[in-house]
Amino acid sequence: MDDLPALTETLSPSAARPLLGMTVLVVEDSLYACDALRLMCLHSGARIRRADCLRSARRHLSVYRPSAVIIDLGLPDGSGLDLIAELDTAQPRIGSIIGTSGMDGAEVEAINAGADGFLAKPLLNIGAFQQVILATLPRDKQPGGPRALRDEAVRPDPLAFRDDMIHASNLLDLHEEGPVIDYVAQFLGGVAQAADDAPLLDAATALTTPRRDAPARGARLAQLAGLVQDRLGNRAAM
Repeated sequence: MDDLPALTETLSPSAARPLLGMTVLVVEDSLYACDALRLMCLHSGARIRRADCLRSARRHLSVYRPSAVIIDLGLPDGSGLDLIAELDTAQPRIGSIIGTSGMDGAEVEAINAGADGFLAKPLLNIGAFQQVILATLPRDKQPGGPRALRDEAVRPDPLAFRDDMIHASNLLDLHEEGPVIDYVAQFLGGVAQAADDAPLLDAATALTTPRRDAPARGARLAQLAGLVQDRLGNRAAM
């Protein structure tokens, strides 16, 4: 994603655009969740760059230094907690390291790993997003004077949701068991939370239960795959 003109680096944050001049690296595998963050950054004045896995994030971080990093805890090639811990001890340290997830207990895990803040999924409210980011910044980086919280929700692109469903469908076609299926269940759970899709969330959550009953797990996997296909075939639902 292209950066905005470098002119913004010379401007100061304001009440209307409190993150002006910041560059945020978003480490997120879901296009739908990332689009929500893109819109919140846009409304807040920040630039955004995206990495969809740990490897890509480390490649980004080897060549430039963002103002803040938002890291999803469940990524295709490992845990975002590992990257949070790495960045917390790196010198010089990035000023704002923020974890994000929709899983129970994830906030405590992120803070214990070294995160400065946490964004709970679904990520939709601009004011809540700004509050979390600003709380991690030093006073000289925050806008002065009173600031009204923006109680507005963003609406991510439905095509990003469809792209996430295509990604999940491709993985389900290639795998029937193992770590990839565990990842797909976690991935779809996060997308379902962001899209407020309760049936998809329930099916993804059911698949994450212990694998003691193979026939039941197979039925749950088939149900989840069917829901993904339903959403790919029903544009009106997106």
